[in-house]
Amino acid sequence: MATSRNILREETEILYTKGRSALSDYHLIAAIAGITSEQARAILTAENYSLAALAKYSLHDWMKVGGIGEAKATALVLAFEMGRRRIREPEQKKIKICCSSDIYQIMKADLLDELVEHFYIILLNRINQVIRKVKISTGGTCGTIADPKVIFKHALENQSCSMILVHNHPSGNLKPSEQDKRLTQKLSEAEKHLDIIVLDHIIFTDHAYFSFADEGMM
Repeated sequence: MATSRNILREETEILYTKGRSALSDYHLIAAIAGITSEQARAILTAENYSLAALAKYSLHDWMKVGGIGEAKATALVLAFEMGRRRIREPEQKKIKICCSSDIYQIMKADLLDELVEHFYIILLNRINQVIRKVKISTGGTCGTIADPKVIFKHALENQSCSMILVHNHPSGNLKPSEQDKRLTQKLSEAEKHLDIIVLDHIIFTDHAYFSFADEGMM
């Protein structure tokens, strides 16, 4: 008798080696319901391989299918419901970074009026649209530590093509410290090996900012 681990082995292998788009419809159903690929294929065959037809199934309908109990039926109904909600969700317009002032503006919501230092990275796609902002660390009033390994880990996980470093100076001092300069240089050197470009490093204060790129320091 197939165990849950055995059932998922095929789907997991395809996911890790070929990506989620390589999974067929019956693979997805098998993984969600914890059934075999053969059972999932039979379910699809009964509905002429129509996911739209299966999306209309109620809990009771799923539980009529052999091998599908209440827990598996619930998982399937909820998976189709999540897909429905994803379609209804309006696509959010991505912010594009064109200059250092754009960076300053989008970071105001995170750094304005902060009393201690925070270090963020802004991850970008190939046309400089923001993928996401990630807080790397929080420190005291005089500094915070940003680990390059953690920074590039987030960049790689989000498949970003470039990034921008941002941290605030609660004191209002715009002058970069020697630590700021060393970190910027270290990350700029690492980018050559990882193919992820560090575009800028912004020092944020409540009233102004300092851009390493604008000052020719990148």
